[in-house]
Amino acid sequence: MDIKRLSATSVGHFSIDVLNSSVAMILTYMAGRFDLSVSQIGFGAMVYTIFAAMTQPVFGALADRLRGRWLAAVGVLWTAIFYFAAAWMPNYTAFLTCLVIGAWGSGAFHAAGMVNANAAGGVRNPTTAMSIFFLFGQAGLAVGPIVAGLYLERVGLAGMPYAALAVLPVVALMFVWMRHPIADEPRASAPVADDGNGARRHTAAFVVTMFILLIALRSTTGQSFTTLLPKFYDDLGIAPSEYGQMLGGMMGDRYNRRMVIFVSTVLAAPFCVALLQTTGWLFFVSAGIAGALLSIPHSIILVMAQQLLPTRKGMVGGLVLGFMFASGAVATWIAAFFADQYGLYAVLMAIAFFPLGAAFCAIMLPSTRRAPAPGGASKPAGAAVS
Repeated sequence: MDIKRLSATSVGHFSIDVLNSSVAMILTYMAGRFDLSVSQIGFGAMVYTIFAAMTQPVFGALADRLRGRWLAAVGVLWTAIFYFAAAWMPNYTAFLTCLVIGAWGSGAFHAAGMVNANAAGGVRNPTTAMSIFFLFGQAGLAVGPIVAGLYLERVGLAGMPYAALAVLPVVALMFVWMRHPIADEPRASAPVADDGNGARRHTAAFVVTMFILLIALRSTTGQSFTTLLPKFYDDLGIAPSEYGQMLGGMMGDRYNRRMVIFVSTVLAAPFCVALLQTTGWLFFVSAGIAGALLSIPHSIILVMAQQLLPTRKGMVGGLVLGFMFASGAVATWIAAFFADQYGLYAVLMAIAFFPLGAAFCAIMLPSTRRAPAPGGASKPAGAAVS
């Protein structure tokens, strides 16, 4: 396993997701200044996420062409620059525009970061490496609201430039440790046709549909809670530092196998309900378990997709991760719209049961176990040693 490449891309993932996950907190803070509704907060978060998501296939293709070099580091730097500049914007429109332009850097990082993480695992451990990569990202998503809550309560938006400057050492590390191109993978010979091809084609549409619904339902719950819970607790009169720490409990873990996806998403629903019903230490426990359970399928889904086109891992990963972000963002905005009509608590309670639908989709998928190399091929000479 290429420890330096994996470390650099993982720490980069942590850094950029600290900035990304603070956006919902910042928009909630801005709501009081500009009298924004819940749907306006949701719309701002959706636009930010859409711009980060829709560019990922393009950046993924570029990452494939550059063979993992430079793009991830440039992405973190780009986001940090516009995050830094947003603090001085004179109005909400300019502020959101600055953040949205910065979101392109997040799209570039995630597309390139997945390519580097997968390559760092070599032939034997791509899922393990990808899981570590996403574990650091989940940690960033957890820490971001805590950090943002603290500086917003103490110094307001003046804390944003310091948060941006804090990621610059990580950018330098990424430029140094990810400057070499990733090794080319040997291309498998064309598969021999067999009698099962017709049956597989017959079920492909159903499997793809279940795959898409699994992603969308899971993303809806995760992103809706991440975006709208700050407003929910703000309405209850809880200070930013307090609800920032509450959201910080939603951290993930890494697992594999189809049944683990099914069981984890089923179990996530009651804990999502519980975090809306509890306060204090019970909230932290409920939020932490719900976040971990919802995060379990993340790396499995992406590795499954990348194995379909091993020579286009950046593009495929960008498509899947972009769809995760985009579907969750659009659903969050729709949820925010309904929250203005029916109340935020009622909408979040309904979304808490979405993981049950995701679990049904997961159980319909083929096995998530990684297939062996074609023809029993041994690990190529250029692969990293695990």
